Amino acid sequence: MDLVTDPTTLRRARTATSLLFLLFGTALGAWTSRIPGVKSRLDLSDGLLSLALLAFALGAITGMTVLGRLADRYGSTRVMVPMALLEGLLLVPPAYVPDLAALILALFLFGLVHGTLNIAMNANALEVQRAWGRPIMSSFHAVYSIGGFLGAAAGGLSARQGLGAGTTFLSVGAAVVLLAVWAAVWALPTAPPAAAPHADTPAAEPSGRGVIRSPELWLLGTLAMCALVGEGTAADWSAVYLHEDLGSSPGFAAVAFAAFSVAMTAGRLLGDRLTARFGPVALVRACGVLASVGMTAALLIDRPWAAVVGFACLGAGMSCIAPQVYSAAGQRDPARAGAALSLVVSLGYVGFLVGPIVIGGVSTVVGLPVALGIPALLVFLVALGAPALRPAPRAAPADRADRPGLVSGGG
Repeated sequence: MDLVTDPTTLRRARTATSLLFLLFGTALGAWTSRIPGVKSRLDLSDGLLSLALLAFALGAITGMTVLGRLADRYGSTRVMVPMALLEGLLLVPPAYVPDLAALILALFLFGLVHGTLNIAMNANALEVQRAWGRPIMSSFHAVYSIGGFLGAAAGGLSARQGLGAGTTFLSVGAAVVLLAVWAAVWALPTAPPAAAPHADTPAAEPSGRGVIRSPELWLLGTLAMCALVGEGTAADWSAVYLHEDLGSSPGFAAVAFAAFSVAMTAGRLLGDRLTARFGPVALVRACGVLASVGMTAALLIDRPWAAVVGFACLGAGMSCIAPQVYSAAGQRDPARAGAALSLVVSLGYVGFLVGPIVIGGVSTVVGLPVALGIPALLVFLVALGAPALRPAPRAAPADRADRPGLVSGGG
């Protein structure tokens, strides 16, 4: 499609995409904060709750790998708008289902929409970034982080006031629908890409099968997986490490993940400027080293304050990695950005889900402090693999990807 150049249209398009990232994070934050309430209402054991959570994960992966490619066929806006509306609507049923079977179905459908929206809004963000003419992807993902905080805060306040999960989901779901309507009005107009393959790309089938065969994208997906192991680990194990291994109070133990989250959000707010100045390869390399060295040093010092600083370094270092990787994937072939993102984002999500499980298993053998060295090692490998983010030579003439300010942002 031709790039939009009207300033007002571009500003509105950027706002619309930001709203999608905001509601995406808010819905997820609200859901995760009220999981205990849903568990209590249905009187589920930890094992049965795990089955329900697995249904959400399977739904999200299915949405990312299968339905996410619809953004290539119909245009990202035509996919993300209805998915955003469904995101708000499908947030509500898990609070009212009568039994485990219904909860599993509700969470699978919620995850399906959530995963599809993830791909479509990232594809749309890449379109807006190309039209904008400089890196802005990182700002979108910063808004997602803010949305996650807002959703979790809304859930926490509702729980503290003794309100049921249904009240939380209804109020947040209504806000999500309103944001989706606003985004629909201002979203960047898109048309389905032409189905004809590129002359220099024999494998460019509309189905995206050629994308899946791309070794470059598998490498980018592996980098995303390695990076997101750290995010999942920080969420699940940071407080446990400080409390049980370092002997800090439960309140201080919670500060570690807060430091991680704040540092990640701050890094994403700065990510676009850093990308424009240094380029994605240098930025990801520096971020990987910061995260790895900071976390390793904290584990060696073995003190609560050092652990908080270490998790903050991990968050700051990881802040720009996934956004840059996703952006590089989408730039490989803009006409099939949805298929490329489906592969890369899905692999990253696998790292986010499986990583904490692996850390837990390894910790039973060697102890949690040693096991936490795994994400530090993996993010260092990401730094070594940063050259994979260099734009493909064939994409340079079309997207002027040889200019650092036009390559990509984080997201």
